[in-house]
Order: sequence, then C-alpha cells, then structure tokens
Amino acid sequence: MAPKKTPLADPVKEQPSECPAQAASAEPLAPGKTTTSRRDFLKAGGMLSLSSLMGAGALMAQSDEARAAIEWAEHFQGNYRLMTPKEKAEARARLEKRYSAEYGKKVTVDGTEAQPNVLMGYALNVRKCIGCRRCVKACVAENNQSRGKEAGQNIEWIQVLKMERGEFSKEKMNQGYPEGLGIQVGGNAYSPAGTVLEGQYFYEPAAVPEKDATYMPIACMQCEKPPCVKVCPVRTTYREPDGVVVIDYNWCIGCRMCMGACPYWARRFNLTTPVLPKEEMNPVTHYLGNRPRMRGVVEKCHWCLQRTRQGRYPACVEVCPVGARKFGNLLDPESEVSLILARKNVFRLKADLNTFPKFFYFYD
Repeated sequence: MAPKKTPLADPVKEQPSECPAQAASAEPLAPGKTTTSRRDFLKAGGMLSLSSLMGAGALMAQSDEARAAIEWAEHFQGNYRLMTPKEKAEARARLEKRYSAEYGKKVTVDGTEAQPNVLMGYALNVRKCIGCRRCVKACVAENNQSRGKEAGQNIEWIQVLKMERGEFSKEKMNQGYPEGLGIQVGGNAYSPAGTVLEGQYFYEPAAVPEKDATYMPIACMQCEKPPCVKVCPVRTTYREPDGVVVIDYNWCIGCRMCMGACPYWARRFNLTTPVLPKEEMNPVTHYLGNRPRMRGVVEKCHWCLQRTRQGRYPACVEVCPVGARKFGNLLDPESEVSLILARKNVFRLKADLNTFPKFFYFYD
C-alpha cells in the first residue's frame, strides 16, 4: 500500500524572495533601529530635490531683480526654428513678461515669420553718402544695441569707412626708395588714393562731407551663401526664407567662429553685459531681431525685422538725409532695388569670395 501523500503548500508563498529586504550583516540591529530600502531612499531624495527646486523658484519669484525671475523653461528651451508654433508663442510670452518687468514698460516680442515671395535686398549709393553717420545712431537706438563707455560696451552694427581721395602723381615717380629709382617703394605709396588709413573707422569732423573724402558704409551683407552659417557648431545662426541671416541668442554659445568666418566684419560680440538704459530701450522687438541681448552672445544687423516684416523700411533707410539707401523686394521687378540693379552701375563687396551678398553698392 502506497504511503499517503501530503499536499504541497502554495508554491507562490513558499518561493523565496529574489530581493531580500535586508542584507546580511555581521552586527545585529540595535533595538528599535529601522532599515530603509533603496526605493524609499530614492523617493526621499526625489522629494528633497523637488523641494529644493520649489524653494529656489520661490526665492527667485520674490527677488527684486528682474533677471532673477527668469523661468526655468527659458534656460532649457529648444532651438527656435525647431519649435512648434505653440512653443514659439510660449517663448515669446516669457520674454515679454521678463523684459516688461526689467525695463518698466510694456515690451512686445514679435514672431512674424518670413512672407512668401519676398527676398529682401539693399542698395547704397556711394556717391551720395556724406558720412554723417545718422544711420549708425538710428540703428543703435532702434535695435537696442549696447551703448556703454567702457571697452566692449559700445556696439555699432554699421561702420562708415572714410576714404581719402587722391591721385597718382607723375612728379613722384622717381621719389621712392631707393631715391631716384622708384623700384622697391614708389613715390606715390604714401599719397591718399582711396585707401583706408588707420583711425578712419571712427571720425568726428566739424562738418560733413569733408573735402577730398569718400564714405563707404559697411554692415551685414545678408549673403545668399553665408559663411557664418556654415561654421556655426550649434546652428544658432541661419538664413531665413526671405534672405535675412538671423541669430537665436538663447542658443548662441559665444564661440565666435562666425565672426572669424565673416569677411565683412559685420558681427559683434557682447564681451560684457550690454548697457541699455531703461528709458532708451525700444519696446517694439522681434524674437530674431532687436530684443535685448545678454553677455557672451554674438549679434549683427538683421535689416530691422521688427519693421521690415511689417511693411516698413529699416531705420537706417528712413533716417538717411540724402536718400543714399534703398531697400526692397528683389523678386519684385518694380521695387527700388530691382530698378537700381537693372539701371545703375552696381557692384558687390568682395564678390570674388562667392558669398553672393544681397547688399549692393551703386553709383550714378
């Protein structure tokens, strides 16, 4: 007769745990001492971190400094051109709130995008320019550029070069070095003949135009093949569909590779915190244009996006007293720029570099 089998216990209850709650220890626990599992430890640590962030946020919200009230989302937002329309609107709303509190006025941050069938172009008559530099001052005021007095605090996107007029003289042919030969150094080497001399980038004459002087303003050429875009390691600068090269300041890492690649000396770097008085701040801004910058970022001309995308001229065009500056749509055959390209003597600066600027110089 077979022995009677005892029914097995529930295998689930009898199975030993794969993760013991307590590791073996050589020392017994003291009476009343409790243990903490890994899960409890992580939970407690997470609550502590969350509490720390909330506390820091509360301190920032109660601070009197407007810069300290920047929301965390602004620090961790993505590249602007890769955002969804909702994310772009939220980013602009954050900036409007911060700028309004910082400058004590209602600040708007526009996000108007490039219009279809528009390719912006610029033309400048070098014969008419009188070197008054009103364009420089208007650009500084319109685009919220830094205007401090210390080194690195004064930023101007437009530079007006003063070139002295001259001619090659027959009498100086044999006055070079060695004397009487004119072989190594010609006698006309030190005579002005359209050359930019040292110190001629910044001039303060009593009246303009000066005698025997020609002026040539230079700014961003808004190239069709911009070398600055090609070298940017984080793609913070890029070309918009309407041809304007822009910068997303929140993504700029300040490497200045774009400055080295630009052959037109058109970019500026905020070495220090920009100096922008509250009463002089222009509250009408564009996210990719003239909104206030921060320390450690590059900036440049963008043809006043806050104006041109609303059907207005750039500030430098409006303020020019002699009408030397022209602006328009290159795709419109009846625009001012298109008519100039068709009828005037036109050239582009450093055209041999194949950057294909959309900034044209012309003369009558």
